[in-house]
Amino acid sequence: MIKKLIDGYCQFLSYLIAAALALMVLLVFGNVVMRYAFNSGFSVSEELSRWLFVWVTFLGAVVAVRDNGHLGTDMLVGRLGPAGKKVCMGLALLLMLFTCWLLFKGSYDQAVINWDTTSAVMEVSMSWFYASGMVFAVLASVIVLNDLWRLLSGQMADADLVLIQESEEAPHGDAGAAPQTH
Repeated sequence: MIKKLIDGYCQFLSYLIAAALALMVLLVFGNVVMRYAFNSGFSVSEELSRWLFVWVTFLGAVVAVRDNGHLGTDMLVGRLGPAGKKVCMGLALLLMLFTCWLLFKGSYDQAVINWDTTSAVMEVSMSWFYASGMVFAVLASVIVLNDLWRLLSGQMADADLVLIQESEEAPHGDAGAAPQTH
């Protein structure tokens, strides 16, 4: 049930990210054309593109948390047995929850401080800018809590106990073997 909810909102976030990226391209490209062709431009283009970039970054990070797509290494954890991997994963998930809390608290504090401050061009409350951190923290926490629940309830397979994915550039096959050359 919760996995379906997580998959659903991550799918929605993917569409939202694609729309934001398309809007960023239109804004920046349109502004370049306006500057060179007509010696004018959209004043809102630069600021809105910056805000969209921040939002795309945080929303993309939520999807990456779900896919375990962030950078990591399994040099130590990969050598542990299942019990050691479970302990390390539990610690990692707890640290991730703490980090989400810190990010939420910091973003919330900044949103409160900047509630009455408006952006230079769009004249929108700067709280919307800092809300991106709060949205990330809440959505990522749901994913991390679900993973922690699956770990503690024994629903997680041993193959899922390492929170990273193999790099596409890494040689496949035997982990200790040198890459083959022809």
